[in-house]
Amino acid sequence: MGVGRLKLRGHDLHVYGTDKEHKLRLPEDTFYKQMAADLTKFQIGVNIYAFSDKYTDIASLGTVAKYTGGQGYYYPSFQSGIHGEKLRHELARDLTRETAWEAVMRIRCGKGIGFTSYHGNFMLRSTDLLALPAVDCDKAYAMQLSFEETLLTNQTVYFQVALLYTASCGERHIRVHTAAAPVVADLGAMYRLADTSAIVSLLCRLAIEKTLTNKLEDARNSLQLRILKALREYRNLYAVQHQLGARMIYPESLKFLCLYGLALSKSVPLKGGYADAQLDERCAAGFTMMALPVKKLLKLLYPSLIRIDEFLLKPSAQTDDFKNIVKRLPLVAESLDSRGLYVYDDSFRFVIWFGRMLSPDIARNLLGPDFASELSRV
Repeated sequence: MGVGRLKLRGHDLHVYGTDKEHKLRLPEDTFYKQMAADLTKFQIGVNIYAFSDKYTDIASLGTVAKYTGGQGYYYPSFQSGIHGEKLRHELARDLTRETAWEAVMRIRCGKGIGFTSYHGNFMLRSTDLLALPAVDCDKAYAMQLSFEETLLTNQTVYFQVALLYTASCGERHIRVHTAAAPVVADLGAMYRLADTSAIVSLLCRLAIEKTLTNKLEDARNSLQLRILKALREYRNLYAVQHQLGARMIYPESLKFLCLYGLALSKSVPLKGGYADAQLDERCAAGFTMMALPVKKLLKLLYPSLIRIDEFLLKPSAQTDDFKNIVKRLPLVAESLDSRGLYVYDDSFRFVIWFGRMLSPDIARNLLGPDFASELSRV
């Protein structure tokens, strides 16, 4: 009731696949963005915790967290027995992690280049000043560069990020990070030094933002086209030299770019259509991925799969020894053995996969005698 009330949206299936589809992933009106702007003036950051088993309009609510430097937590159909431990962990992390308050961030770069866009959870106060009522190590930001001059004459380009903030002790601090990047004349050298992790982080944000103005299919196609153009340009550098024909090649630094691109296309914010993810789930995942640090984002896109049954059969196995299991398996069906026990971890979900022919001793110890005997029938 009243100003800012949330309305039921997304129930009209005919909207999906049309030019109006993206509006479902946008706020219903400007109320919540204006609220975020007002909160930012008073240095108030907002985190959203959503628990409803019904439509909540995360697209609108999440806007408050996005523009105040906060983040959202979504627990669909919350049940304490299932989600309780996750909620306790995330709430404790929220309240105890080191946080910079009342912050502003400015990013500068050397002569000849400039920043054209900024991506992440913040309010853009001016063309290059990010307002951050709260900022912590669980947030990341991405920027796009463009050339302001046709040719760079310097051998090195410098970048500098300055964060002015109030520490939890009440003192006003400034933190400055400066990086130097070499300017190369050989395009191939630039490709060979490319940072796949940073590229994927930026592509992720661009793709998710694309879903706010276009259909999901268009966002996926745009992502794939960006990757294809980049690799095609590299291939054209050496096509004649290596007699490649129609084959695609890529530098060692970008060998996983296509893999991450495919994973991103299948992620919750981008995958499929109406039937593949609920609207709230899709929007919540989009807000989360827009703010994730690089390592956590890559882990979410390509999780760890570890086989642990062979380890559990060792007589001297101890709980702490799990830290020594470093072998990660490819995420393909061939990695799964019906006699094995596997752990799947994407930093947000922890899934244990029981093979149908798993050792009875392991099944009995983990599941109890009642369910263990039924495992072969699952």
